[in-house]
Amino acid sequence: MDRTEPQLLCSVDGGVATVVISHPAKRNAMTAAMWRSLPELLERLAADPAVRVLVLAGAGDTFCAGADISTLRESAGEAQALAVAAEEALAAFPRPTLAAVRGFCVGGGSQLAAACDLRFAQEGALFGVTPAKLGIVYASSSTRRLVSLVGPATAKHLLFSGELIDTERALRTGLVDEVLPDGGGLDRRVAAYAGVLASRSQLTQASAKEFAAGRRDRDAYWTGEACSSGDTAEGVAAFLQRREPKFTYTTGSVEPTG
Repeated sequence: MDRTEPQLLCSVDGGVATVVISHPAKRNAMTAAMWRSLPELLERLAADPAVRVLVLAGAGDTFCAGADISTLRESAGEAQALAVAAEEALAAFPRPTLAAVRGFCVGGGSQLAAACDLRFAQEGALFGVTPAKLGIVYASSSTRRLVSLVGPATAKHLLFSGELIDTERALRTGLVDEVLPDGGGLDRRVAAYAGVLASRSQLTQASAKEFAAGRRDRDAYWTGEACSSGDTAEGVAAFLQRREPKFTYTTGSVEPTG
């Protein structure tokens, strides 16, 4: 496989699936083919019971510089639709998702990062939401997701100006959850935290993910899942026996919030 070609690379190890955005010639900008392939890749990973956590990262020293602008010449509307579909597929992934951000996280890259459950960034990373630089109407779903993360004022600042913000401001406004020092701090923290997530109950994680996304009609469903899963009994027994629990509940694809 030619690692210089624009593509999404994927590996699974210890319950953690790592998807790497790789387009080194253009700071990992997403091509139309890459946008199209992401939902299909996520569907395959969601169907794999061995996958308990998803980490999204960029190849090299940058996360993603957005959409490959050359693809906008043909049809900006189609390009945006592809980006939104990929973003929504990532947001709907039924297990915890974590964006590991270094370097530029701009445009479509910021859409993907925002669609993850959590975002860890390396010091020096830069974030920007840039449709105003291109005269593009940012999708309502993407706008709402951004507002839910950073609040209306910061969302408007990012959308109105297209200016980049640093990790300090991103952390202060809630766009990122942790900032790690250069020199391998991000990789070590992501690996350790992903391992923690992989060891926890998917029952708890999946229900919490749905409720946090606004689902209000699944309380009875999740109560039934808790009663039949065995995870609660295992968790209590492990606590009393002072051992690590071995949770067995696995999730399928979570229904969209609508």
